[in-house]
Amino acid sequence: MMTVMATHTSILVGTAKGLFVVSGDGRQRWEVSGPFLRGQALYAVAWERSHDRPRILAGGHSEHWGPSVVWSDDLGATWDERDGGSVRFPPDVDAAVRRIWQLHPADDGVVWAGVEPAALFRSADRGVSFELVRGLWEHPHRPQWTPGGGGLCLHTVLLDPSTPERLWVAISTGGVYRSDDGGVTWQARNRGIATPFLPGDEPPEFGQCVHKMALHPAVPDRLFLQHHWGVYRSDDGGDGWNSVGRALPSDFGFPLVVHPDDPDTVFVIPLESDEFRVTPEGRCRVYRSSDGGGSWSALTDGLPQRDAYLTVLRDAFAASVQPVGLFFGTRTGELFGSVDGGERWSTLVRHLPPVLSVRPLAMD
Repeated sequence: MMTVMATHTSILVGTAKGLFVVSGDGRQRWEVSGPFLRGQALYAVAWERSHDRPRILAGGHSEHWGPSVVWSDDLGATWDERDGGSVRFPPDVDAAVRRIWQLHPADDGVVWAGVEPAALFRSADRGVSFELVRGLWEHPHRPQWTPGGGGLCLHTVLLDPSTPERLWVAISTGGVYRSDDGGVTWQARNRGIATPFLPGDEPPEFGQCVHKMALHPAVPDRLFLQHHWGVYRSDDGGDGWNSVGRALPSDFGFPLVVHPDDPDTVFVIPLESDEFRVTPEGRCRVYRSSDGGGSWSALTDGLPQRDAYLTVLRDAFAASVQPVGLFFGTRTGELFGSVDGGERWSTLVRHLPPVLSVRPLAMD
């Protein structure tokens, strides 16, 4: 049984068929509301918290209307999409947004959106309107980026809280890029990341198939990265990377989460391989390192360990803060949670549509 949480937690669960809000206080019973935005695939969901009332942001994809950003200020009861809400390329750019992969709010009402084809957009009004970040779109490497299995997607945006002008993005399969001037200019930051699918002994400057990246705000120079072939760590803001995943049962996977209270603790969920994207040996295991990737241990208590061929996507694993909770969803519609650092897990919800994104928020 899960430990009782001191505050209420609401979890946004974006699925292939709409958005669900799962709410509870840590007891065994969790309530589900929704589905909202019925029929839309939601690869990107977020809480925007620059005002007193948190705003739900959802990057939806309608088969009829295409992709757009919509928001709700009343936990999904009503939704708003103004003319600028859809993330669109300007008229002078010969491109169209196919999917919204990431919504990353800052503390000042700024929201960053990563899309396919790989591009970054910025909103200064809590997600109401967006502008293309031309410094990245016009980067000389961009014409040479190639799509990964999920498309040419910009799926991760990270901000340095100690240096507001510094941010990172991860692109499949462009690699990691960092800006030190608020997005005006960008530099590839992939040194040390292996590319066994490419010829030559030395990894190229860009083209790495990065699946997810994470940092802890207290130590923003330390980055963790789940690659198509391995887990990596950087201690210099991405200038160089070192492999830290050799002890894992597989070097393939998608999600990666840093513990909100401990920058040395990181979690991954390996999958067997790129050809067979399920949990190895039919066992659902979250792997935790408490020493920055030096060693790993399998967390299994409460997770299925027999005939559990599950898949967890890159944005379907996330953590809440104050109190800390860990939550992940699967392609088979389960939502699992832990409130003790992963020692014990409970199944919060079953039989949802395939889970694409998870974002929890602890609220008073």
